[in-house]
Amino acid sequence: MRWLLPITLGLLVTLGLPGRAADWDVPVRAGAIAETLAQAADGDVLRLRPGTYGEAVVLDRPVTLDGQGHATLDGGSEGSVITVTGPGVIVQGLTVVGSGSSHETIDSGIKLTKKAKAPQVLNNTLLGNLYGIDIHGAKDSLVKGNRIEGRLDRHMNSRGNGVYVWNAPGAVVEGNDIRFGRDGIFVNSSKKNVFRDNTFRDLRFAVHYMYANDSEVSGNVSIGNHLGYAVMFSKRVRVIDNVSIDDREHGVMLNYANQSVIRGNFVKNAREKCTFLYNANKNEFSGNWFEGCGIGIHFTAGSADNRIVNNSFIGNRTQVKYVSTRWDEWSEDGRGNYWSDFAAYDVDGNGLADVPYRPNDSIDHVLWTQPSAKLLLGSPAVQLVRWSQSAFPALLPGGVVDSHALMQPDPPEAMQKVSHD
Repeated sequence: MRWLLPITLGLLVTLGLPGRAADWDVPVRAGAIAETLAQAADGDVLRLRPGTYGEAVVLDRPVTLDGQGHATLDGGSEGSVITVTGPGVIVQGLTVVGSGSSHETIDSGIKLTKKAKAPQVLNNTLLGNLYGIDIHGAKDSLVKGNRIEGRLDRHMNSRGNGVYVWNAPGAVVEGNDIRFGRDGIFVNSSKKNVFRDNTFRDLRFAVHYMYANDSEVSGNVSIGNHLGYAVMFSKRVRVIDNVSIDDREHGVMLNYANQSVIRGNFVKNAREKCTFLYNANKNEFSGNWFEGCGIGIHFTAGSADNRIVNNSFIGNRTQVKYVSTRWDEWSEDGRGNYWSDFAAYDVDGNGLADVPYRPNDSIDHVLWTQPSAKLLLGSPAVQLVRWSQSAFPALLPGGVVDSHALMQPDPPEAMQKVSHD
């Protein structure tokens, strides 16, 4: 009777008997997915055929909805296309289009509600939805390997976000390609999230972060957005090994962000500032590369007690903008930062400049408060003041001093993520 064993196992898989997951072949017709879901058991897999399914779907128990890379789900421009309300759901291999247009109900391609415990959204294509994926209270979500393209039919601030994360501890958003819409990832009132190895293009903010502590933004690439990585009203955020290329305003911005780590990032050609700190305190900046920006790093609104060491400031029009009446040392344990505009010398050959670097003088302070004074920059009086300050540092007004500036820059590994000159 040994031949009975394989036959029995086959029946269990095909018929979905207790203890075994069943595969369901879902035909392409109106309502077919909902009809199949009504018959499916926990753990079953619904495999969609090639074609377009014109229905909105609610997944309320642990099943897998698999488009196999060739099925499209069209929500008919009303509400969210897929809504997950049950635990352990997997949505994969689908093209999702046709969400509604309401910000009030956050109409999305895929919506993960607070009852959706540990859902997975894998390798889907979401096109033209108001919001791509809304992680709305779903703990331990995984959103990975998706291509998300938002809308272009509204003013940018009126569009939805590629991925919206609200109160979703443990959510991981990884390896997605996000373009158009408003913000690539918008996070609000969450914690312990990871946003890793995503690519962002043609957006307002690549990552927009508010009230979200103890999280990580790492290995991402932001190209041609209005702003790269904005961390606001948050503590203990790790912004590590990211890239910002040709972002219009800032590469990295900290606004009321404290006790965070900004390390190993590559920021190039931000039109305004590579990095901007507004009332941001007790943060660590190390191993970053800031190049070709209007300002390399700008401190304002009382930003203090930040550790700035082993960074490279390359060819920024203004390397540092920092107004202070006292000196703030940017060297630690005999090691500072690299400054491309510092005509330094190293007689003893230890890799450190033999004289301190001071990026700003009293003329800079005048220009920041009175921009029209730029007309006088070439005058003999201004040149005399600058020569006097260089010859007698005691005349300088205070600000940043790097007593042990580096003679060579230290490129971060993040530079290898993109081609560059």
